[in-house]
Amino acid sequence: MSLFSLKSHDGPLTADLIQEPGNFGLGKIPSRLRPISTTTSICGYCATGCQLKLHLDEDGNAINLSPEVNYPVNLGMACPKGWQALDPLTSSERATVPLLRDCSGTLQPTDWTTALTEFTTRLKEIKTEHGSESVAFLSTGQIPFEEMAFLGCLYKFGMGFIHADANTRQCMATAATAYKQSFGFDAPPGAYADFEESDVIVLIGANLCIAHPILWQRVMRNKRSPQIIVIDPRATETAQAATTHLAIKPKGDLALLHSVAYCILRDGRIDEESISNTEGIDDYREFVKDYSPEAVAEKAGITAHAIETLAKSVSEKGKRVSWWWTMGINQSHEGTRTVQAIINLCLITGNIGKPGTGPNSVTGQCNAMGSRLFSNTTSLVGGHDFANEGHRRKISEKLEIPYEHITSQGSLAYDQILDAVAEGKIKALWIVATNPFHSWIDSDKLEKLRANLDFLVVQDMYSTTESALTADLLLPAASWGEKSGCFINSERRLGTIKPVRKAPGQALSDFRIFRLIADAWGCGEFFKNWTSPEAAFKILRDVTRDQPCDITGIKGYDHIDECSGIQWPYPENPSDTSTERRLFADGKYYTPSRKARIHFSAPAELPEKPDDQYPFLLLTGRGTSSQWHTQSRTAKSSVLRKLYPENAYVEICSADALKLGIKDKSTVRISSRRGALTASAYIAPTVRPGNLFLPMHYPEVNKLTHSSFDPHSRQPNYKACSVSISRID
Repeated sequence: MSLFSLKSHDGPLTADLIQEPGNFGLGKIPSRLRPISTTTSICGYCATGCQLKLHLDEDGNAINLSPEVNYPVNLGMACPKGWQALDPLTSSERATVPLLRDCSGTLQPTDWTTALTEFTTRLKEIKTEHGSESVAFLSTGQIPFEEMAFLGCLYKFGMGFIHADANTRQCMATAATAYKQSFGFDAPPGAYADFEESDVIVLIGANLCIAHPILWQRVMRNKRSPQIIVIDPRATETAQAATTHLAIKPKGDLALLHSVAYCILRDGRIDEESISNTEGIDDYREFVKDYSPEAVAEKAGITAHAIETLAKSVSEKGKRVSWWWTMGINQSHEGTRTVQAIINLCLITGNIGKPGTGPNSVTGQCNAMGSRLFSNTTSLVGGHDFANEGHRRKISEKLEIPYEHITSQGSLAYDQILDAVAEGKIKALWIVATNPFHSWIDSDKLEKLRANLDFLVVQDMYSTTESALTADLLLPAASWGEKSGCFINSERRLGTIKPVRKAPGQALSDFRIFRLIADAWGCGEFFKNWTSPEAAFKILRDVTRDQPCDITGIKGYDHIDECSGIQWPYPENPSDTSTERRLFADGKYYTPSRKARIHFSAPAELPEKPDDQYPFLLLTGRGTSSQWHTQSRTAKSSVLRKLYPENAYVEICSADALKLGIKDKSTVRISSRRGALTASAYIAPTVRPGNLFLPMHYPEVNKLTHSSFDPHSRQPNYKACSVSISRID
C-alpha cells in the first residue's frame, strides 16, 4: 500500500479524494432552490448536545437548519450559535491544503504525500534521539469520540509515544476527578429532565443563561415552582433571574459548602439510608465542626443567617434538590474538593439517584464526555486503567493490538507537558483541533516555549488560529458538518453527527488523517478494521463491555438516531431503555465496596491575592451566548459577530470607577504580573467592589491569568488572579 492511500470498506481511496462517506459537493446554492430532504446532527459547540435538523438540497448539501422539535435535550430550541452552525464552514480562513514552513520561515502549500513524509520523518528522528517521552499531543473536546480514540490509540499503541492530554483538562477534569474519587468512576449521575423535576435548583459557578441557554430554558419549563438559588460572586444574567442570589466572595465556595454541611449534620436533616451507602461520614462530621456559619461568614462573604437559610433550603424533607455547576467551580485551585463538597451534601441529604436531584456537572465542550471516556489520555480507552494488567489485556484483545504495545505508563497532565517543553524534555508537540496559544492560562508562556520545540504540528480547520500561525506543519482538517461520528453530552447521551457539506480543498476528516498517518508510520495493520467512523464505533462499543459506561446494547448509528440519543450505560439486553435515566438509584456505586466515598479538605488560600500593586481580583467567564471559546468559529459568522462586542470590555462597579476616575466606555489598562491589555470600561452593578470581570474570548485575556492548578485534577485556575486597572487619558 502506498504512503498516501488507505483501505476502506469500499476499497482503496487516494489521499486527494478521501472524504467521509456521504460527503457532498459544496457548490453555490441557487436562491430559488428549496430543501427537498432533511437529516439530523448534534450541534458541535457546547455539551448541551442539541439536535439540529439540517435541510438538504437535491445534492445532499445543507442549505439551512432548524432545531429538532422532538429531541429530548433541546425540545425544538437552539441558541444563536446553533442557528448559525453552518456559517463557519464557508469561511475564507479555512485550511484547504497542508502547509509546511520553509527555510525562510514561511508556511508554504504542499501536498499530502510531502506532509505525511515530513510528519513521520521528523517525529521518528526525535523519538530515536530523545526517546518515547520526547513528543506529546494536545487535543480537544470538539471532535467525535471515534476520532479521539483513533488518535489516542494510534499515538500510544502504534507510534509508541507516552504523553498526551486533551482540552478536557481545561474544562471538566475537576468534575471527572471528583466523580472518580467519590463514585469509583467518572459518572455524572443526572439527566436534563431533573431541571424540570426539582423543587430546589442550586446553580453554583454556573451562568446558564449565557453559557448554556437551552438548559436555562429547561429550568423555565419546571412546573413545580422551584426555588432557584445562584451562588456566584458576580450578579450574572442567571443570578438576576434567580429566586435567590448569594453573592459570595470569589473562592469562598468551599468554606460555604462545609458550613452548609455543618448545619445539616448539626440539625439531623439527613437521609440515613443514603448515608449508610457512604464511607467517611464520621470523619466528615468531625471535620465540619470548625465550620459554623459564624466562623465562615466573613470568608464566604455572606451572613451567617444566609448560610443557615441555604442549609435549610437544600435539606428540607420531601424536597427534590439538584446541584449544577460549570467552570466557576471546575477552573479553580481547589475545584475537586469543592465539587466533592457538593457531592457530599447530596449524599448526606439523599438527593441522588432520584428525579430532580443529583450533583450534576454541566460540561463545556460538545464531546468532553467522549474525551473523558475514549481519548486514551488520562484513562485507557473505554474508561479503563493503564495500570491494571487485566484492563490492558482486555484492550489488547478487543483492539487486536499486541499486548506489548499497550502501555502501562500514565501521561503527564497538560501543564506538566508544557513544563517538560520548558525543561527541554519534550521536543515536539502535535496540536489537534484546539488553540492553546490563545486558550491556555498565562498564554504568553506558550509563545516563549515555542522556541524550545524542534517540531510543532497543528491539525485544524482554520489556518489563522494563534496556534496554526506558529506551526511548522499545518494539516487541514474537516469540520463538524463534514464528517460523521458520535458526541456524548453532559447527561451521558450519545448522539450522532452527519456529513452535510464537502470539506474544502484537500482538507480531510481527522479520522482519515489518522488512517493516513497510521499507514505512513507503518502501524496501519493495527487499525485495519477501523475502516470508517461507524466501524470504529462498534469496536469501541465492544471495548466497554462490563464497564460502568457499557454501551454494548447499541447496534449502531441508526439505533442511536431511532432512540433520540442513548444515555450510557446501555448494555446488551438493557433492563431500562427509557429516554432519560439516572445513575445510583439503587444506592450502589462503582467503588470496590459499592459505597460512595466522602472526600474533604480545608480551603486553601488564593494562589495570588490582591496587594497594593495589584489591588483588584480578576474574574473571567463566558461573555455572551454568541461567543465560543477563542472565537475561531463564531468570529466567522457575520450574524454572531453583530451580537457581541468586537473588542474586550471589563466590568467594574461604580464605586471603584468613581474612585479611579473611570467613566463608562472609556479605555482602560488592566495589568497583572504576567501582562497587560486595554479594554473598554463597562460600569455595571454585576461585580462587587474590588472585583473586575473580563470575558475569556478575547486573545489578550489569558495573558493576565495565573498559572496555578488544582492539585487533584491539574485543572487551571482561570477564575481568580490579582490585577490593577487604570484609565488611559
